[in-house]
Amino acid sequence: MCKGLAALPQTCLERAKEIKIKLGTLLQKPEHAIDLIIPYPEKPEKKPEKLQKPSVDEALQWRESFDKLLANNYGLNAFRSFLMSEFSEENIEFWMACEEYKKIKSPIKMETKAKKIYEEFIQTEAPKEVNIDHFTKDVTIQNLVEPTPTTFDLAQKRIFALMEKDSFARFLRSELYQELLK
Repeated sequence: MCKGLAALPQTCLERAKEIKIKLGTLLQKPEHAIDLIIPYPEKPEKKPEKLQKPSVDEALQWRESFDKLLANNYGLNAFRSFLMSEFSEENIEFWMACEEYKKIKSPIKMETKAKKIYEEFIQTEAPKEVNIDHFTKDVTIQNLVEPTPTTFDLAQKRIFALMEKDSFARFLRSELYQELLK
């Protein structure tokens, strides 16, 4: 008899055979594939938006203002690619992170995102540190005590002005932009 099972009339060998048969049944392939489906809802996979190349007229409008360029998804991505080619994409990435940050409604998520933006772009020696003056950095740090949708507004405006004055003009002269005008 199996140790601890003295009250049962089966031998250990008989019990082991019974367990083996039950396990074998469980391990058999299901007859229908539907039996394999797990009834947990899955998040639908977000496919990246396919960007429509702008018409020449649309691309020409970007010259009118930096805002028009950034408001157009293709323009924004073209500008970002240009900055990446110059190894200076941190400014547009900061600007984009701030735009996403402003859309957050939850105070907890806002606090988490604010900390992430600070650590990635604002703090000294940050991996993608943006070039802002000490006053702007100090105001931003003070704003981080109680994050709001406007926490990064001053820093974002400074970076916007820097890109508009410097990078935007170079982008308009770039081969990448000139190709869109053909």
